[in-house]
Amino acid sequence: MTSPAVLVGVGGVLGAIARHLVGARIETDTADTCAVNVLGSAALGLLVTVPIGSGLTSVFATGFCGAFTTFSSFAFETIRLYETGRRRRAIANAVGTLSAALVGVALGAGVGHALGAVL
Repeated sequence: MTSPAVLVGVGGVLGAIARHLVGARIETDTADTCAVNVLGSAALGLLVTVPIGSGLTSVFATGFCGAFTTFSSFAFETIRLYETGRRRRAIANAVGTLSAALVGVALGAGVGHALGAVL
């Protein structure tokens, strides 16, 4: 039996690598952060609604999604925009990212519930 901490760690490594790859493809100051937060939220919504077992939940929901998403970077970038005088952009970033992440988790959960009904 593999330790839950090891499973979370394996998922975290994979999530961090995926996060880096997305950031390398989207080279704007906040779009990459928004993209990973929305995608990760959708994935988490899906993963917590589909019965995949505690081991896979540790790897993908806790580890992968935890390392893939980056709400600390989102907070830092939003504050940086505000402090540099781009206040409308900061507000748009905050409202847009959080709204899109909530929609993402709802869509992911909806897909998960639909899959759960089929499985």
